[in-house]
This record gives sequence, C-alpha cells and structure tokens, in this order.
Amino acid sequence: MDERILKWLFDIKICVDEIESFFKGKEKDFLKYKENIMLKRAVERNLEIIGEAVNRIITRDCSFVERINNSRAIVGLRNQVIHAYDNISDENIWSVLTHHLPKLKLEVEKLIKESQV
Repeated sequence: MDERILKWLFDIKICVDEIESFFKGKEKDFLKYKENIMLKRAVERNLEIIGEAVNRIITRDCSFVERINNSRAIVGLRNQVIHAYDNISDENIWSVLTHHLPKLKLEVEKLIKESQV
C-alpha cells in the first residue's frame, strides 16, 4: 500500500479514537452533546480531518471508493461542515457518530492491518 494512503488511514483512525475519547466513561447523550458547543466543534473538526483524509485517499487510488463504505458521503460531510457550516444539523452529526463512525473505524483498522501483512 502507498505510504501516503497508509498515513491518511492512520489520520482517520486517530480522529475516530479522539472522538471516542470525548465520550469515554460517559453515556452518549444527544441533548448533552447538543448543548456543549466545545464538544460539537471538536467533533466537527475531527470529521473535517476524516473527510479530507478520505478525499485524499480516493483521489490517489480510486479503488478505495469501494473499500471505504460511503467514502463520497464522508467527503460530502466534510464539505458541508467547512462550507455550509450554518446548515449543519446536530441530528445528522449525531447519527454519524453513533451509526457510521464505528463502521468506519472497523474498515480503517482492517485496511491498516492488511497493509502490514
């Protein structure tokens, strides 16, 4: 695997781990998330980095569009957070955190592991 792609996969993993650390030892509570502006901005920043890393990966090797589920949607979310910041839905971000991020983490860990074989 290309070293740059591997680096970007690790960037994604680090961001996912950081987001998970924000909730470590705490119940994931949407209302608390919605009220905590610092937490929201930290999550959004990590999602920006994840989206940029995915964009770089699929630009460098288009086969990753199929290897990372919803890769185009991940990039789309990054673009929305950056360019349409006034139109971000807390509910949408929460759905990403609770449903899509755990799947992305598994995919990225699998890709990293495959690269080390």
